[in-house]
Amino acid sequence: MKLAIALAQLNPIVGDLAGNAEKAVSARNKAAEAGADLIAFPELFLSGYSPEDLVLKPAYQDACRSACEELAKITADGGPAILIGLPWVEEGKLYNAYALLEGGVVAALRFKVALPNYGVFDEKRVFSSGELSGPISFKGVRIGVPICEDIWTDEVVECLTETGAELLLVPNGSPYWGDKQNERLNIAVARVTESHLPLIYLNQIGGQDEVIYDGASFILQSDCQLAGQLPSFQENVAITQWEKTDHGWLCTDAPKHVPVTGPEANYQACVLGLRDYVEKNRFPSVILGLSGGIDSALCTAMAVDALGAERVRCVMLPYHYTSKESLIDAERCAKLLGVQYDIVPIAAGVEGVESELAPLFKGAQRGVTEENIQSRIRGVILMSLSNKFGSMVVTTGNKSEMSVGYATLYGDMNGGFNPIKDLYKTEVYSLSALRNSWKPLDALGPDGEVIPVNILTKAPTAELRENQTDQDSLPPYAVLDDILECLVEREMRVSEIIARGHVPEVVHKIEHLLYMAEYKRRQSAPGVKVTEKNFGRDRRYPIVNRFRDRT
Repeated sequence: MKLAIALAQLNPIVGDLAGNAEKAVSARNKAAEAGADLIAFPELFLSGYSPEDLVLKPAYQDACRSACEELAKITADGGPAILIGLPWVEEGKLYNAYALLEGGVVAALRFKVALPNYGVFDEKRVFSSGELSGPISFKGVRIGVPICEDIWTDEVVECLTETGAELLLVPNGSPYWGDKQNERLNIAVARVTESHLPLIYLNQIGGQDEVIYDGASFILQSDCQLAGQLPSFQENVAITQWEKTDHGWLCTDAPKHVPVTGPEANYQACVLGLRDYVEKNRFPSVILGLSGGIDSALCTAMAVDALGAERVRCVMLPYHYTSKESLIDAERCAKLLGVQYDIVPIAAGVEGVESELAPLFKGAQRGVTEENIQSRIRGVILMSLSNKFGSMVVTTGNKSEMSVGYATLYGDMNGGFNPIKDLYKTEVYSLSALRNSWKPLDALGPDGEVIPVNILTKAPTAELRENQTDQDSLPPYAVLDDILECLVEREMRVSEIIARGHVPEVVHKIEHLLYMAEYKRRQSAPGVKVTEKNFGRDRRYPIVNRFRDRT
């Protein structure tokens, strides 16, 4: 007995039911041409994942069901059956469902049992948990369909095994972060080891607000050997061939791509997140301030890789403290990337604001307030260009700066989306160096050097006062980032961080700055999540907070 299963690793759009259904039909046509018996789509594909509280709207629930029933009609042609995810209301309860569409109708339904309620997930507040159930029967084959989180414990797969499942097909909306693929493989191997069943792990790709889905779907044989691997960060409709042997079902043919990992994966996640945020929100182009510094240079490279140089506009906004070196570096970066580059001096705007404030500031010393005026004038100019031409402003603050509040509200924090929001400063440097020697396959930017070497080697500075450097008020970034990773990602005690060799006063200062900057982060633009614990989705701290770790 043989079976051909098509795996549709595709990029849906939340709420675009017609568009997602059209993608499904197109993928099914390809699968039919290749002789597939069945085509499977990821978790909640028809509705888009994750719909968050949109899924609570009755009108949305009805529209999802209607779209599913319309899609089911095309299977009356005798072509490939469809397995697809969507929200489904049954007896007054809303479920995260997976549906078999066959013979023109919705032939079977299964509901997600284990609802994740951590990190970026909040499913318990919107979905009801399904009951443990057996496999779906298709052409005499009993296919178990545990949905995403259902395989992270053994209960659901154990039930499927005991009720006669012959293979496992797991639809996922599994978000990307650093080492996630290894974690997925480990979980899948554990379920295969327990059940002795082959497993298809089918994941979606694409950016949805801050969350990135990287695809990288895979197939394990019943002995845990890797039988197939789909690409990372790319849409793909793959045909897999299966044969029933004396020892159960065996995947006899499937594509084997090499998944993207490490820094390259982080870079591609940032590019995909920016591209999808711009495209799915229908912005025609983006604009950003190009300062001659490392953050804006990397963001420009990512924007060009995501959208193409013709859709990226950069503006240098110099003031008295902007060095000639920065002017040269910014212009060189713009030329290397081929973007439109404008220079708009801000002296008149800054001095005009200072003049109006002079009577109110009389007798007060100059300081951070005046520095922030520069940043805010830059923000006003960029937002004005955005309003006039419809371009989205890309904001460029890294995770180190966002952690300690080294950013100006209504100034350099202005913008619609931030591709490097979850990258520490040291990672910004490493990814910039990486991009000069490597380019993703689907990147639209040029090969070779795109970020001038001088930007990588000079001391970082906001240039808001004479001879300013970041290290005037912050420890070296290697030190700062290690402390921040301990505080943010690992939730370590201060005493443990000090034991790593850090100066106690510095650790206490960074902890204090981290807590004090929470109000700024609440008002910041969304940005790509690439770590296990990003700000906002994963790490939710109170703004009013007097706790300090004195251990």
